[in-house]
Amino acid sequence: MMRRRTTLLTGCTALVLALGATACGGDPVSAGGGDKALDGQTVTVAGVWTGTEQKNFQKVLDAFTEKTGAKTTFVSTGDNVSTVVGSKIEGGNAPDVVMVPQVGVLKQFAQKGWLKPLSATAQKSVDANFAPVWKNYGSVDDTLYGLYFKAAHKSTVWYSPDALTQAGVEPPKSYDDLLKAGRTVSDSGLAAFSVAGQDGWTLTDWFENVYLSQAGPEKYDALATHQLKWTDASVVKALTTLGELFKDKQLIAGGQKGALNTDFPGSVEKVFGPKPEAGMVYEGDFVAGVAKDQFGRKIGEDADFFPFPAVGAGKPPVVSGGDAAVVLKDGKSQKAGMALLEYLATPEAAAVWAEAGGFLSPNKNVDLASYGDDVTRETAKSLVAAGDSVRFDMSDQAPAAFGGTKGAGEWKLLQDFLRDPSDPKGTAAKLEAAAAKAYEGQG
Repeated sequence: MMRRRTTLLTGCTALVLALGATACGGDPVSAGGGDKALDGQTVTVAGVWTGTEQKNFQKVLDAFTEKTGAKTTFVSTGDNVSTVVGSKIEGGNAPDVVMVPQVGVLKQFAQKGWLKPLSATAQKSVDANFAPVWKNYGSVDDTLYGLYFKAAHKSTVWYSPDALTQAGVEPPKSYDDLLKAGRTVSDSGLAAFSVAGQDGWTLTDWFENVYLSQAGPEKYDALATHQLKWTDASVVKALTTLGELFKDKQLIAGGQKGALNTDFPGSVEKVFGPKPEAGMVYEGDFVAGVAKDQFGRKIGEDADFFPFPAVGAGKPPVVSGGDAAVVLKDGKSQKAGMALLEYLATPEAAAVWAEAGGFLSPNKNVDLASYGDDVTRETAKSLVAAGDSVRFDMSDQAPAAFGGTKGAGEWKLLQDFLRDPSDPKGTAAKLEAAAAKAYEGQG
C-alpha cells in the first residue's frame, strides 16, 4: 500500500509539472504554480532537526523542488534556535525560512521585527486546513507569521506490551493507577519508567500533562502567559504529584541519578532497545519513530501507547508541540521562501513526511491513509479530533530564557527537582523568580 501510494503521488507530481497546478486538484504554490517559475533560486531553511527527522524533512523539500524548480539547503541549528538565527541575521547570513519549535521564540522573532506575515495564499490554506487554535499559536498581535507544519502529540505513554503482559497489568486510566501499575511492573523485575532527565524539556512535558489535567485549561493558559505566578498553590500541587514519581527509586530506571544521565533517545532505548531496563517511557508520538527506526520495533505489536491518564478528578490532557515555518525579512530568497510556506500548508506536503514516518500533521485534511501504521493513524486522529481543546506545550510558549534553554530556567530547575523532589514549594519559588526575570526581559 505504501509503495502504491508513493507511485500515485509521483504520477500526480508529474502531471502537475506538465499541466500546471490545476492537475490532480493541485494546490496553490503561487510563486511556483507548477511551472518551475523558481528555477535558479535557492531557499535556505534552518531548523532543529538532525538524523532521521532531517532526512525525512529533506524528502518534503525535494518534493517542493520538483514542483517549483527552487533548490533548498537545510541548516541544523541544534536546540538553541533563537541564538543561532540571531547570530546569522547579525552576520548578514540569514536563512529564508526557519522551522521554529517554540511559540515563545516565534513571538520573540516577531517582536524583533524579523518576520514577514504569511501571504494571502498561505493564510487561506491555514483557514481551510487547520483548527483555529493553530492559527492562534502562529499569530502575534493578530498577525499570522507561523505555519504549523509538524505537530507532536505529547500526551502519550509508550510501553512494551511484553513487559505489561508479564506483569499482568492493563494500560491505566488514572494517574494513581499509572503509579500502581508501575510498581507492579517493577515487582516483576523491570523498572516501571525510563525518564530522560538529561534533557530538561522532557521534564517540562511531564509537568505540563500533570498540570493541565489537575489544574484545568484556564489555569494552564494563565500560567503559560505568566498571568498566574509559579508560586500558585496549583503549581505546588502539580510538583508534589510529580514528586511522588520522581522520588520513588522503584519506579525510575537507575533512580534519579540514572534518569539525570539519560537523554531522550537513551530513554527510548531503555524500553525498546536490545537490553530493556524499563517497561514504559513517557514522551510524545515521536517515540514511535525512534523505537521503529533505531531498534526495529513494530509499532502496534512490539511498541504501543496509551493516553496520558487523568490526574485526580481532571480530564485526560492533550498537550501538543510543533514546528512553525516562518519567513525572515532578511532572507535573500523571500519570494521562494513564502512559496515554500504555501506548499507546506497543503495536505500534499504533509503526506510526503507522513509516509516516511515519525511525523504528525495538525492539517485536518491530510488523508489518514498516508500514515504508515494504525498506531500513528490513531495518534494523528486524536490530535486533529482534539481541535481547539489542544493546549500547546507550556515551556514552548514561554520566553526562550525560561522555557527553551539548556542548563537554564525551567529545564534546569526541573532537573534539580528530579535530583531532589523534597521541596515542591521551594522549587515553585525558584521557577517564579526565573519566569519573572525572563518575562520582564521579553517586555
